[in-house]
Amino acid sequence: MPVTRMNHAVLYVRDADRTAAFYTDVLGFSRLDMNTAPLRGAVFMRAPGSSNDHDLGLFSVGEAAGPSTAGRQTVGLYHLAWEVDTLTELERLAQRLSARGALKGASDHGTTKALYALDPDGLEFEVSWLVPAELITDDALAGKAAIGLLDIGREKERYGATTRGGVGVSVLA
Repeated sequence: MPVTRMNHAVLYVRDADRTAAFYTDVLGFSRLDMNTAPLRGAVFMRAPGSSNDHDLGLFSVGEAAGPSTAGRQTVGLYHLAWEVDTLTELERLAQRLSARGALKGASDHGTTKALYALDPDGLEFEVSWLVPAELITDDALAGKAAIGLLDIGREKERYGATTRGGVGVSVLA
């Protein structure tokens, strides 16, 4: 049987409570009570609208931990990507991330519209809206080769502010 999707990610962070507060405040994740008494310093979270047991596990490693050098000096994870349902939601999150000083970029990948941000430990994540398969054009597919700056207002005019994204779909079937 093939793998169908990612179920959860686990991150080592300096302070799981601080990072959990960030994901709660900015992305609307909820903190779960998973009887973690033996796992002090662990926080488990669920994304809004998720049916997973948990989507994110955070494990505290202490304030003395150095920054991640993945991609610069070591191998490691580049980023996690979360999907949103509408461009209106993507725009709302862009404003929230910007207000927190966490938004680091916004890209148009043709078939996906993406925000890039950093959590309190400098770990990068992406929030994206995927163009529904039935709306993908040859121009959008060509855009995958040439990443451009994201103009959410223009994309809302093009696709509609409340059009549901193509969950897990970024190319035509």
